[in-house]
Amino acid sequence: MKLSIITINYNNKDGLQKTIDSVICQTWTDYEWIVIDGGSTDGSKELIEQYQQLFAYWCSEPDKGVYNAMNKGVDHAIGDYLLFLNSGDCLHERTVLDQVLSQAMVDDIVYGSLNFVSSNSQKVFHYPEMLSLHYFFCYSIGHPSSFIRASLLKECGYREDLKIVSDWCKFLEWFREGKSFRKIPIVVSDFDTTGMSSSNEILIRQERTRVLEGLFGRENKQLIEESIKMQRVYDIVHETGFLRILENGGRRYALLLRFILFLNKTAGLSKT
Repeated sequence: MKLSIITINYNNKDGLQKTIDSVICQTWTDYEWIVIDGGSTDGSKELIEQYQQLFAYWCSEPDKGVYNAMNKGVDHAIGDYLLFLNSGDCLHERTVLDQVLSQAMVDDIVYGSLNFVSSNSQKVFHYPEMLSLHYFFCYSIGHPSSFIRASLLKECGYREDLKIVSDWCKFLEWFREGKSFRKIPIVVSDFDTTGMSSSNEILIRQERTRVLEGLFGRENKQLIEESIKMQRVYDIVHETGFLRILENGGRRYALLLRFILFLNKTAGLSKT
């Protein structure tokens, strides 16, 4: 079983160096590595050339955005599974690939936990073992902590009209199609939260709404809008717990009740 690691980069030389350092120390070495650089001018190309013997393929040229670069990487990948580890993101420890790939890989998407790292803090996010449609309405699983069967993206790559949520869109589509997901109890990657997807919440919400309307129809717009509103309550429940909501007053308590009703309403939706 061979893994293809795909790293995209644009003018992030320091972050790319961190990513390289985390991969070259891995105890598991049966992988190919593909680096797609968007024509950087900060010395990234020279850094890639310095390590080019490590890469099965690399290029440094202008692209049409993050997901166009990812699709370029997919086109050149020959591994059975894909792991997207962008510049600045790092494998959590040197035995990560060994822990994951030494076990049988039979599911379409195998996902672990993700360590969110900022300049002054870090926090591990553990995704649920049992995924559901209403979970994907509000959240996703970690892209840099997911091992994706390559054939899924070979068949149809990431949507390039979406600038920031195309990976979430794919996870949602695959879930609805009945693809198999399996959680592993491993922190896979350290995610650099200074990237675009961590800093543009308005665009995220706009694109998510567009995706949901496309998948479920505009006639379900009210349900879609309600699910997005309920994300705030989901955050409160996850971060502070039920008692904190009671302490913060009746409005949040009422929102929690609405959220529970929403979950009951959507629990019967199938993955078709």
